[in-house]
Amino acid sequence: MEIVGRMLSTLPEDDDHPYRTGAWRPQTNEWKADDLEVVEGTVPTDLDGVYLRNTENPVHPAIKNYHPFDGDSMVHVVGFRDGKAFYRNRFVRTDGFLAEHEAGRSLWSGLSEDPSLSIRTDGWGARGGLKDSSSTDVIVHRGTALTSFYQCGDLYRVNPYTAATEGKENWNGGFPFHWGVSAHPKVDGLTGEMLFFNYSRQAPYMHYGVVDANNDLVHYTDVPLPGPRLPHDMAYTENYVILNDFPLFSDTDATGRGAHVPRFHRDVPSRFAVIPRRGTATDIKWFEAESTFVLHFVNAFEEGDEIILDGFYQGDPQPADDGTGDKWQRAFRYLALDRQQTRLHRWRFNLVTGLVKEESLSDSITEFGMMNANFATKDYRYVYAASGKPGWFLFDGMVRHDLERGTEDRYSFGDGVYGSETAMAPRVGGSDEDDGYLVTLTTDLGADASYCLVFDAARVGDGPVCKLKLPERISSGTHSTWAPGEELRRWRTEDDAASAIGL
Repeated sequence: MEIVGRMLSTLPEDDDHPYRTGAWRPQTNEWKADDLEVVEGTVPTDLDGVYLRNTENPVHPAIKNYHPFDGDSMVHVVGFRDGKAFYRNRFVRTDGFLAEHEAGRSLWSGLSEDPSLSIRTDGWGARGGLKDSSSTDVIVHRGTALTSFYQCGDLYRVNPYTAATEGKENWNGGFPFHWGVSAHPKVDGLTGEMLFFNYSRQAPYMHYGVVDANNDLVHYTDVPLPGPRLPHDMAYTENYVILNDFPLFSDTDATGRGAHVPRFHRDVPSRFAVIPRRGTATDIKWFEAESTFVLHFVNAFEEGDEIILDGFYQGDPQPADDGTGDKWQRAFRYLALDRQQTRLHRWRFNLVTGLVKEESLSDSITEFGMMNANFATKDYRYVYAASGKPGWFLFDGMVRHDLERGTEDRYSFGDGVYGSETAMAPRVGGSDEDDGYLVTLTTDLGADASYCLVFDAARVGDGPVCKLKLPERISSGTHSTWAPGEELRRWRTEDDAASAIGL
């Protein structure tokens, strides 16, 4: 293994911000490791593909107040082939990252800062004036990884083997650069289409679009809303997409003064827009449900006249400061899963009667749910989600929700160990929904090290079947994806992984 790059950080040595220290301590090294050390178990020979995880990894201190979502993007790749594993990590070279690298300091105000503090007057995002860090999600479309920004921005093309930045996605000239793309575009593995939305402070406030398997923008339509909103995720079925209008949006008076202060309006219902996948604004059917906010959905499917949607309902989208915890816990209380009261939830939308039924699927506090992508848009059974450390934005374990039996299987990472969003990797040649592996990255504070853990998806509670040591301790992180080897270019045209990825 070797260091192939290093970024100069200007973060203070005596930093006390909990989301730039401890489990969130950033790294500056970029690594190449072709044969990871196996410290427990063995690498399954029928695990074939790459796990990718995006991470907020700041290089410079904020102008004034750092928010965990302000950090620069770093993509981690762990590839599995023929019973071996390799690792790469790289910063995503966004326009904002490169500008700040040249300046040696932060140039844009962050999410928790007054926009007037920005040194550069340009910027990105639905509210405008932010740095597009592209550090939220990572997906794979047409064999290329794409990173995204939570407040709408460019999609950056990333090599899924090396994590090297390969420029911006432009969809053969059709990319909506003025509006950008929101945090969580969806790739339909059956059609090869990518479905997305974006939003802004200008009417109609939202758009929905479709990119086909040839990478052309083939559909783009308005989704009129009553005013600016803060949507984060979407869902899709075989024939429809589901967008949302949740009652968490910026205070109108504050927005008029140039400030951005999200407020949860508890007396306003949640609204869901059901649209045919090639439909327009006139085809939208709106459904009203209990007031909440949802960061992430898991799956949606059609059943007769109904659309079933599963996601994580927040019992308290804007928790009050109850005086408990230290100043940092109180300041970032709205990031802690236990404070948000996030629980797996189901909505049923009847397309004929217009009625909505909803039910809680679990009493457990979990979020960041993943599933076997081969069962997307189908009546499925398993959700693999993260549990959170009370009071903090840290994942302390994983939970397998069995929706058919209403049971759960748990694994705790242990004291001082925190994980990432856990991707489900179907076993090569497997057919059952839970016939595969779960892959995650951990940050172990006690060992001052990071590991890649591989679990049998059917036996989560038994612990990992394989534990691989990464070259150094990495920052805690969130979103990830799994790309099967059969969907990757050159993966099987060479005799070994190193040759396939050109290194």
